[in-house]
Amino acid sequence: MNWHVFQLFDGYFLFDTPSNSLFRIDEPTYAVLAARELGDDGQGPELDPAVRREVEEELAELEKQGYLLKEDPFIANPGIELKPHLKALCLHLAHDCQLRCRYCFAGGGAYAGDRSLMTPEVGRAAVDLLVAGSGEKDQLEIDFFGGEPLLNRTLLYELVAYGEDRAKQAGKRLHFTLTTNTLELDREVLDFLRAHRMGLVLSLDGRREINDRMRGKDTHDRIVDRILTVVKDYPELTYYVRGTYTKYNLDFGEDVRHLYELGIRAISVEPVVCSPELPYAIGLADLPRIRAEYHRLAAYWWERYLAGDPFLFFHFKVDLEKGPCLPKRLLGCGAGFDYLAVTPQGELYPCHQFVGEAPYRLGDVFHGIQVPAIRERFRRARLYEKEGCAGCWARYYCSGGCHANAFFANGDILKPDRLACELLKMRLECGLGLKAMQMEREQATA
Repeated sequence: MNWHVFQLFDGYFLFDTPSNSLFRIDEPTYAVLAARELGDDGQGPELDPAVRREVEEELAELEKQGYLLKEDPFIANPGIELKPHLKALCLHLAHDCQLRCRYCFAGGGAYAGDRSLMTPEVGRAAVDLLVAGSGEKDQLEIDFFGGEPLLNRTLLYELVAYGEDRAKQAGKRLHFTLTTNTLELDREVLDFLRAHRMGLVLSLDGRREINDRMRGKDTHDRIVDRILTVVKDYPELTYYVRGTYTKYNLDFGEDVRHLYELGIRAISVEPVVCSPELPYAIGLADLPRIRAEYHRLAAYWWERYLAGDPFLFFHFKVDLEKGPCLPKRLLGCGAGFDYLAVTPQGELYPCHQFVGEAPYRLGDVFHGIQVPAIRERFRRARLYEKEGCAGCWARYYCSGGCHANAFFANGDILKPDRLACELLKMRLECGLGLKAMQMEREQATA
């Protein structure tokens, strides 16, 4: 499907996929298009003949202008061939953590292996690998990850200095991001992050009872103190607070509200990824309730926007002017191709979620890619190669979804996880609807 109609609050909207265009439509037009989207080739809903004629004329005009296409204009010839150049690395500075979060895919930070810290030799070799393998790319990125990367803070300091120097020598720019549970986040670290303009991802699940149930007793208050130091004293830092919702808090909008009321204005709350047998796992049966919660959260976002104090909710952010670039549309995150994870021992994996999966070990930082077939498989795992993606209206905003989600759900990176797909579409509808409402209000008050 190359377009999609949906309702948010009392409004009706049409999203045209290839053009990344959004239209507010009336209820009769919505009814006609909704019937078509469901495969009704007949007359669809009962409408007054004059109203139906007006709807059909408007739709014919849209088609004349190049919208509502029956065929995807990119599918026959996507028109891009990416070169095997590295863009980013996820450096696992520590396979250890002070917390033992119940849902942790890394098994408490150790990734089912030994608890270990990355050595300077491995870290420098990783930076060298990125710079040497980046080819024509001049904007590079390193994400410091774990476990808890600040358990190895001395190496973090060293690698930032080393990376900046190596990038400068090569005529490139290197940006750094740190993901942390905040328990080792003090002013020394924050001053360093500010000096080097590093991005910051801070982990907190929301309300005290929700956070502490999954992340450990009394962790909420300890983490909040550190996050508020960032918010209040380091406004130059680009940050967002990332939480996880599970079956235990399908009212996760309340967790977003809690974070907002603490003073936090950049928030992401993600669905848990875990075995479906676990008691806190989310399943397809939960989708109606989750949809209602996303709509409730959208209403709260709109309320805060009208009050003049909006916040960034990561999954509601939509860019209709530029939208995803073509490489992003086709390759998504680039895991396994231009983005790799590096373990403390220097092993290379497609991303942090594949770490420890022996069949997906590509090589190491000292010898480079030793199993090019794995990288080629990820290079070819493009949007149009994934099962069911070519006909999905949301395809250019998920690019086939997370390879790891697909692998752990279906054993194949080319078979997207249906649950993840449905959640993405729910969030995207909310984001698109809010964007349209925001643009209309700004135009009205200009």
